[in-house]
Amino acid sequence: MGAAILPDLATEILIPVCAVVGIVFALVQWLIVSRVKLSYDKSDAGDGKNGFTEALIEEEEGINGDSVVQKCAEIQNAISEGATSFLFTEYQYVGVFMVAFAILIFVFLGSVEGFSTKSQACTYDSSKQCKPALATAVFSTVSFLLGGITSVLSGFLGMKIATYANARTTLEARKGVGKAFITAFRSGAVMGFLLAANGLLVLFISINLFKLYYGDDWEGLFEAITGYGLGGSSMALFGRVGGGIYTKAADVGADLVGKVERNIPEDDPRNPAVIADNVGDNVGDIAGMGSDLFGSYAESSCAALVVASISSFGINHDLTAMLFPLLISSVGILVCLITTLFATDIFEVKTVKEIEPALKKQLVISTILMTIGIAIVSWIALPSSFTIFNFGVQKEVQFWQLFLCVAVGLWAGLIIGFVTEYYTSNAYSPVQDVADSCRTGAATNVIFGLALGYKSVIIPIFAIAVSIFVSFSFAAMYGIAVAALGMLSTIATGLAIDAYGPISDNAGGIAEMAGMSHRIRERTDALDAAGNTTAAIGKGFAIGSAALVSLALFGAFVSRAEISTVDVLTPKVFIGLIVGAMLPYWFSAMTMKSVGSAALKMVEEVRRQFNTIPGLMEGTTRPDYATCVKISTDASIKEMIPPGALVMLTPLIVGIFFGVETLSGVLAGSLVSGVQIAISASNTGGAWDNAKKYIEAGVSNHAKSLGPKGSDAHKAAVIGDTIGDPLKDTSGPSLNILIKLMAVESLVFAPFFAAHGGLLFKIF
Repeated sequence: MGAAILPDLATEILIPVCAVVGIVFALVQWLIVSRVKLSYDKSDAGDGKNGFTEALIEEEEGINGDSVVQKCAEIQNAISEGATSFLFTEYQYVGVFMVAFAILIFVFLGSVEGFSTKSQACTYDSSKQCKPALATAVFSTVSFLLGGITSVLSGFLGMKIATYANARTTLEARKGVGKAFITAFRSGAVMGFLLAANGLLVLFISINLFKLYYGDDWEGLFEAITGYGLGGSSMALFGRVGGGIYTKAADVGADLVGKVERNIPEDDPRNPAVIADNVGDNVGDIAGMGSDLFGSYAESSCAALVVASISSFGINHDLTAMLFPLLISSVGILVCLITTLFATDIFEVKTVKEIEPALKKQLVISTILMTIGIAIVSWIALPSSFTIFNFGVQKEVQFWQLFLCVAVGLWAGLIIGFVTEYYTSNAYSPVQDVADSCRTGAATNVIFGLALGYKSVIIPIFAIAVSIFVSFSFAAMYGIAVAALGMLSTIATGLAIDAYGPISDNAGGIAEMAGMSHRIRERTDALDAAGNTTAAIGKGFAIGSAALVSLALFGAFVSRAEISTVDVLTPKVFIGLIVGAMLPYWFSAMTMKSVGSAALKMVEEVRRQFNTIPGLMEGTTRPDYATCVKISTDASIKEMIPPGALVMLTPLIVGIFFGVETLSGVLAGSLVSGVQIAISASNTGGAWDNAKKYIEAGVSNHAKSLGPKGSDAHKAAVIGDTIGDPLKDTSGPSLNILIKLMAVESLVFAPFFAAHGGLLFKIF
């Protein structure tokens, strides 16, 4: 077998050091962003860099710079306060859920052996003694709470950074598009690195603290650690659904009344829903997405660790090889750090045309460097050959095969990212065709958009299928878990690119509301259009990794529940399969309807204000922003509970009443249908949004022939964009949490289901 080159002590030092480096780098980026002052300074004029050598645009056009800066600061403050108060309200509800679910985990897992404190025979090797089930119950509950708190913290920190940076990006846009791009990108990097490093550090510390009790019982230790993934994802579900309903209720309300009925620009300060819309970008696209990707990272790590603990790594107590998943993430932080420097310090963005290529370069550079990083880690951290648990038998694997498993996941992620970009960027024909279909009205726009979404599923599914086949052939379920980790290994860069979008969107909104020059709005729009595409790429990554993570967790669940084979031809499994395939539709229906009913209230309120507040359309009176913020907050808190309950209760009900075979069918069914709907929903919505922006920008002759703003084709595009909003920002992104969360929950409760589940089949 041979031992790993890297000694255990070096591993114990390397992982926390990489995490701390990530945190320090994030703080350095934040300090650089904080140098942009929210106060007017004459010395702010251009310095000859980034292609902008003139005085500030305000000076050129005779606008009072001081009042513009002051307005920006006021608007930023309003957005930050709205986002903070919403998240605190949401976390109060989520906190109650966390405590209740933690008690449930303790009671269910503790009752497996009747709350006995005696040691028990190990699940996978009955000749050895393992810690009691009660210990698993206690430590699973603790790791669930740790995962939940880390997830909430990830989302909250992300939101705070984004609301800190949005006005600063607007002010930097006065000096040139390059300055604004770097400010938005650095701010995104703060979130990316903080989240990746915090997730890694908390997991590493938890493993070491749990080890003090578990000692040599690694099987029990890593089974208890799975609660970390469950905590992370359950918080992400409420963050994504609640935030998604909030942001889209405000967005749809603002667009339908403002743009379509009143013919005023996007983010016009006269629109009563405009602050709620900008708050929504932060609570949905930033806080929700941060929690979501943290959940994916936590679950893929947990799935890999569980399988490794019952393979030769765990049996032989080979710590370095055991912590291989954490070493991948550690190297990922260093790789992303180098990659970020390419965007901020090495290749400076000077013109609008360079923005999207700069973001795409980030993906390519990080993937190439990460491939080298994975090769080095595989070489030094793994024995030359070892065995991996494969449904009851140990499969012999070479270290280079595991390298290929991680690499195939990493490159599949890049392929999914680029395919998503092709189908959602207005630089390519699919979105231009959708824009062209607006000539004949909203109906043809909707038809073209739906067709684009369905078609965009094909290549990502093949990429996922190939990575599953390759990684399973080489290293069974462990191979799939590390392939998912490979896809998420560059999470810091992925999140930086993803968070950049909403920050740019907010910057544009602030420019419009502060009454800044139209040239500044053009710059922020260019940043935002690139951000829209990168947000779609980020969602593609999240969905692709969710599919692999879910499958790895499914494999771990099947092993832990002691199911010998999952046979589709048995009625127990097939009914689960068909019901599982239906769940993503039920979940999507709930979230879409929630957005619709919340938007209805918002539209009525915006119309009421336009009709009853004198001087609002003329711009002489301020609208009542607070009422719209309250409508969004109340609706999202109320409406996030039913979809959340559906996802959290399904595995419990199926496991208790129908048993582990039916539950395995439900998990497989929801995975297979959920991935398809999630990809098509996200890409359809992204394409409609960018088709609208394509017409508004009017860069090419084709786009000019469809415009300008307010034309019939533009109105049709706005309707398409409005329909796509809940698809791309609520239902689509939440579905990847559904498939992961049900799988990790089933894994955590597997001991209970295996011992006491299937009540109905026992009765009859």
